[in-house]
Amino acid sequence: MSGHPSTYEPKYAATKWMDQRLPIIRMGADFMTFPSPRNLNYWYTFGGILALCLVAQIITGIILAMHYVPHVDLAFESVQRIRRDVPFGWLLQPMHAVGASMFFFAVYVHMFRGLYYGSYKAPREVLWIIGCLIYLVMMATGFLGYTLPWGQMSFWGATVITGFFGAVPVVGESLQQWLLGGYAVDNATLNRFFALHYLLPFVIAGLVGLHVWALHHVGQNNPIGITEKTKSDTLSFHPYYTVKDAFAVVMFLLIFAFFVFYQPDALGHADNYIEADALKTPPHIVPEWYFLPFYAILRAVPDKLAGILLMFGAIAVLFVLPWLDTSKVRSMRFRPVARGCFIIFVIMCLILGWCGAETPDDMVPFMTLGHNEAGDPLGMNFTMLSRIATIYYFGFFLIILPLLGWLETPKPLPKSISEAVLKKNKSDASSGAQAAPAE
Repeated sequence: MSGHPSTYEPKYAATKWMDQRLPIIRMGADFMTFPSPRNLNYWYTFGGILALCLVAQIITGIILAMHYVPHVDLAFESVQRIRRDVPFGWLLQPMHAVGASMFFFAVYVHMFRGLYYGSYKAPREVLWIIGCLIYLVMMATGFLGYTLPWGQMSFWGATVITGFFGAVPVVGESLQQWLLGGYAVDNATLNRFFALHYLLPFVIAGLVGLHVWALHHVGQNNPIGITEKTKSDTLSFHPYYTVKDAFAVVMFLLIFAFFVFYQPDALGHADNYIEADALKTPPHIVPEWYFLPFYAILRAVPDKLAGILLMFGAIAVLFVLPWLDTSKVRSMRFRPVARGCFIIFVIMCLILGWCGAETPDDMVPFMTLGHNEAGDPLGMNFTMLSRIATIYYFGFFLIILPLLGWLETPKPLPKSISEAVLKKNKSDASSGAQAAPAE
C-alpha cells in the first residue's frame, strides 16, 4: 500500500502466521511508522478529523436509519419521535445533523489548505482528483440527507434543486422524472433519496481508502512544498503526528460538543421544523450553509441552464486545477502575489455564501446609494455582488493561476525541509533571547 519499504517484523507465531496470509497487521504498523515531513503544521491535522467525522456519520446514520420511516406521511413524525422517545435519540440525531455541518467545515479547511500549499501539483494529481470525487459525493449525500426530515425547507429545497435539471436540453425532463421517481416530489422521491443517502457514505469510505492509498504512495506534501531528500527531513507518523492529530481532534470535538449540547438547531433552518406542505411555499428557500456558495453561483445568472452549468463548472474546475496552475513552486508561502490572490479568493467564497443566504433583489448593506424618484433604493443588490464574486471565482482558476505561473517571481526556496525547520528554530531562539530582559 505504501511507496516506502515495510519495516514491520512479526515477533510471535500467531502474527507470523497472519502476516503470511493477510498482512493487515503489517499495513497498520507501516501506517504508524510512515515517514512524514517534519514540518507539518496543524492545518494538516484535518485529514484525521475528517476520518473521525466520517466514522461518526456512518455509525449515527445506521442507528437513525433503524428508526426512520421513509414515507411522506410518517417521515417528519419519525424524526420527532427519534429525538423524544428513542433511547439517546436526543443525542444521536443532533450528532448526525451537526456532524454533517462539521464534516463540511473540516473539508473546506482541508481543501483550502491543499490550495494554499499546492497539494494538487505533481505527483499528487490523482490524489487531488480522488479528493474532489469525495467532495462531490459528499455534496450529493448532504443534499439527499437534507430532504429526509421532510420539513418545509426539505421539501421545497428538493423541489427547487431537482427542478433545475428540467432545464437541461433534450434529456432534462426525463432526467428530472428519473430523479423524482415521478412528476413531483412525493413518496417515491423520499424513498429513493433515503436509499441513496444510506448508500453513498460507504462509497465515500471506499474513496477515502483510495485517497489514503494514493497519499502513502506519493508521499505527503508539506508547508514549503519541498520533497524530503534525507532521513532527517522526516519523522515517524507515530508518536509525533498521532499526538498532534489527537490534540487537534480534542479541540475539534469541544466545538462539536458545544453545538450538539447547547445549540443543536443553530446550523439548520427554522422552517425545516415545520412539516412539509406542498400548498404553502416558504418566503425564502435556501439550502444548508455548505451549499450556499454554489447556490449563489446558480442564481447569479437569469438563465436556468447557464446557472446549472456554472454551478457544476465551479466543481468541475477543481478537477483540472493541477493542470491550470503553471507555477513550478508548490507552496504559496513563496509566492506573494498568488498568496494575495488566494486571500481574495477565500473572501469571495465567503461572500458567495452570504449572497446565497440572502434574497437576490435585496440591497447589500453599506452599499445603498439612496433612492430614486420612485423611492426605490439605489446601489448594489445581492445578485450583482454574487456575479462579481462568481467572476473572480472562475477567474482565479482560469486566468490568475495560469498567468501567475509565468509572470510571478517566487521567493527563494530552502534547500531542504531540515534547513527550513532549523532556520526557523534558530530565528525563534534568537528573537526570544533578544526579548529577554537584561539582568
